[in-house]
Amino acid sequence: MPVDSVSTQSPQNSLFLVCGLGSLGQFCVSVLKEFGVLVSAITLTQPLNWEVNQFPELLENLLIGDCRQADLLEKAGVKNCRAVLLVASDERVNIEAAFEVRLLNPGVRIIVRSAKENLNDLVAEKLGNFVAFEATQLPAPAFAIAALNSEVCGFITLEESLLRVTKLPIYGDHRWCYRLLHELNTQTRRVLSYTPKGTSLSTEFYQLNPDIQVQPGDQIAYVEIAETLTNFNLHSHETSAQKALKKRDRSLPFWKRLSDRFSKKNLTRQVADLWSSIAQQQTKRVALIVGVMLLLLLILGTLVLIRTRHVNFPKAFYTVAIMLLGADDAVFSALKPEDETPLWMRLMNLTYMLAGTASIAVLYALLTETLLSAKFQLPKKRPAIPDQNHVVLIGLGRVGRRVATFLQQIKQPLVGISDTPLEATVLPLMSLKIGDLATSLSKVNLETAKSVVVATDDEMANLEIGLMAHRINPNCAVVIRTFSYRFSASVDRLLPYAKVLCAYDLAAEAYVAAAFGENILSLMRVNEQTVLVTDYSINENDTLHGRLLAEIAYGYGVVPILHQRYAQNARLMPLDESKTEVGDRLIVMATIDSLQRVERGELLPRTWTVHVEQTLSKDAVFDCANAIARISDCGIQLAREVMSKLPAALPIPLYQHQALRLVRELRKCQAISQAFQHKM
Repeated sequence: MPVDSVSTQSPQNSLFLVCGLGSLGQFCVSVLKEFGVLVSAITLTQPLNWEVNQFPELLENLLIGDCRQADLLEKAGVKNCRAVLLVASDERVNIEAAFEVRLLNPGVRIIVRSAKENLNDLVAEKLGNFVAFEATQLPAPAFAIAALNSEVCGFITLEESLLRVTKLPIYGDHRWCYRLLHELNTQTRRVLSYTPKGTSLSTEFYQLNPDIQVQPGDQIAYVEIAETLTNFNLHSHETSAQKALKKRDRSLPFWKRLSDRFSKKNLTRQVADLWSSIAQQQTKRVALIVGVMLLLLLILGTLVLIRTRHVNFPKAFYTVAIMLLGADDAVFSALKPEDETPLWMRLMNLTYMLAGTASIAVLYALLTETLLSAKFQLPKKRPAIPDQNHVVLIGLGRVGRRVATFLQQIKQPLVGISDTPLEATVLPLMSLKIGDLATSLSKVNLETAKSVVVATDDEMANLEIGLMAHRINPNCAVVIRTFSYRFSASVDRLLPYAKVLCAYDLAAEAYVAAAFGENILSLMRVNEQTVLVTDYSINENDTLHGRLLAEIAYGYGVVPILHQRYAQNARLMPLDESKTEVGDRLIVMATIDSLQRVERGELLPRTWTVHVEQTLSKDAVFDCANAIARISDCGIQLAREVMSKLPAALPIPLYQHQALRLVRELRKCQAISQAFQHKM
């Protein structure tokens, strides 16, 4: 459920308390200070080295002790706090402290680090205004997306819809090449950022000219409504060469495509693929061998009887089948009773009887094993290790398992490496190698892997294994999980080929956003920064009430992706001219800087003006006034006054995207106008 949006309360008058100053706690304090609020902290023992430079200077008050003690919480000012972040590494300490905090301050917002989902739900019902995250699991989708080594940055699940965020390089033959940027925005797609060739990545949304022409070499990040995760898997991994090959195949005549499909090379490959798919399922392999053998014996025996005994096909087929079922040589009396049966045929009968008896025994054994497995739910063997284009996941703790689950959902071939055995019920459909992590690299077809994700709880081991993986396969993507900000920055600079993701750095922004009242649905990495998917419920006194979505989007720097009025259906990719009302639900994509602006109610300045010069017909005046009122929200009366005194400038300043869109709409209404940026 969405939570209330932020109010216009001054953040400078708010106190936030952080309990637990490990890596996550220090990151949370650092991000909180970016909002300009007061922060106090409690830690059981003071760290010898701080992750954040000059960390003690960020705090109003630093207390050493147990955060579960009421007197220590009171001394830290918990009764005057707006939010308390309980982010110690011990979940029990965090939960116990949450109850103590609630007793001291019934209205404070509590954010807890905890992975016990069922307990979190029960505690939330009891305490109220309570949110729980697990810092190590929250960024797991970011690791999974990085492992794909593709253009996709992340997925967003909203109600029954799935949205896909993609960063796409534009090549000369791309259908978007040489189109105007605003033309790429549709009812199912929104452009997030545009990076011209040779420039640095955009760090904010809408830092682009919507009327610019897309050129080869540019990069575009966008969010769009996708169909299913499976469809993504089937199509998004295709290379340009694969797409060109498919296009060439479709242009060939039908007979040529048919002959290619059943060529010797293709048939051999299909048989090899079938054999490989059952390589780890011995019962199926034995059943296949026995079945093929019986079929060959049946065909061979039928042909021999037809050729030598001159009987018709049904009788020959029936006789051979009887032999395979174990009948004696009396069956030959049904052929020609007056003839003596040759010795070679009696030997053939004996051979068929033995083969049939052995085959039936094997099939009975397989049937018994299948029935017992179904009855006792015996675990099945795991799939074989993929041959190529797979992800190697090293470390199957809580984070590794969540990464594996996500990759399996999108049908990505995957093999896991663990130094401890897993239960058969844990990720049963995933290929698995148990043993020493480093030595197991040579046993998972790493030379042909797409990427390697190193996600153990030891960041030094992660670095070592990541270096080994790159040495074995320099072409695969390497994703390394770290916990220290300084260590992450150093590794990132020294290993440009690796994707270094600091788990606590990613999670801290979600914790802080939750502390301000936002409901964080998910997070992802876009243009080397964290983007939070945030769910707002609009109240009368908050900073989002009564504004056009265009004003919210361009003023705060967020991307609205869902707008739902009270008791109405939700709309994905809502229109800019929609206006928020009390009770509305609004879901946006935002950076931490954007959330700061929303929290403070600080809109970016409007610096553009639209000047209407003339209309090309008398009927255009009415339509132009409606367009001005709809897009700028200036009121229909003021819009009509502007249109009655042409040439005239709209007295309300607009954002660049608003102004240029209004010029395009006025052009459709047969009016000549222009937008220009005025000096501040």
